Amino acid sequence: MRAIQITEFGGPEVLTPTELPDPEPGPGEFLVDVTRVGINFADTHQAENSYLSPASLPLVPGMEIAGRTSDGRRVVALATSGGYAEKATADPNMCFDIPDGVSDEDALALLVQGATAWVLLRKSVRMDPGESVVVHAAGGGVGTLAVQLAKRFGAGRVIAVASSEEKRALALELGADAVVDSSAPDMTEALVGANGGQRVAAVLDMVGGRVTDQSVRALAPFGRLAFYGMASRETPSPVQLPNLMRFSTTVGGMWLPHVWTLPGNVMDRAMAELFTLVAEGHLRTVLGGSYPLAEAARAHEALRSRGTIGKLTLDPTA
Repeated sequence: MRAIQITEFGGPEVLTPTELPDPEPGPGEFLVDVTRVGINFADTHQAENSYLSPASLPLVPGMEIAGRTSDGRRVVALATSGGYAEKATADPNMCFDIPDGVSDEDALALLVQGATAWVLLRKSVRMDPGESVVVHAAGGGVGTLAVQLAKRFGAGRVIAVASSEEKRALALELGADAVVDSSAPDMTEALVGANGGQRVAAVLDMVGGRVTDQSVRALAPFGRLAFYGMASRETPSPVQLPNLMRFSTTVGGMWLPHVWTLPGNVMDRAMAELFTLVAEGHLRTVLGGSYPLAEAARAHEALRSRGTIGKLTLDPTA
């Protein structure tokens, strides 16, 4: 089969097209003929071995696949690796049947980014109706869905932060009440200003560095910041616990694999609601384009430049 393999860690240049034997499913797993592969920002960290879970070489990257099983089911699945290929194995516990009315690309947009947005709002910041919500990287895969879900869940004001006029216009189109340029010199001042002079209740942050530091300072009493990525690759300042008490604020983290450890089938509930919203036309997936499998490096370059919008995919059939 055709695949992308990494034999040394690094940037997009280490993503090498190659031919490999078909993967062998482990106990309980099944083989999927892959029709589309989701590209996630975490893939860029996996390629350089800076992700939360360490990788080993050689490696076929890719954690999100959509395709068909041997019995003809359309499925979308989350894997630890192996997705950038024409065939991949899937664990039934990490696999979801794609319903009618939802495309493979839609399903891939929902599997990690959609579920992340859902969990951030429902579990991490536990947004109450009427509260203000800041969505950083609002033009990305998580951000475009988080803006819509926050409004649907009853946010009083959604403030979208994005790096270009095009992304900010898209956020407004998706339901944001206000937008902020991500290059604002003082993010605290910008967020408070966008919220009518009031500090904000909740922040979804995957940027890191000064953006995180200044977003924490924009929180109102009992405000919450959920940290779920570090696209800037800049570490925020250490959180001073006395300050959390002084201002009655909460800073927490979220890594999607931990959702499977929660009681109550949280991931199943998230995916069922997201699939229904898309199928009924109440939630729009923003698809940023599909690249041939052999052009995975170009796709990573585009993603790392932060010039992309929405969900990117690879097409193993191209």
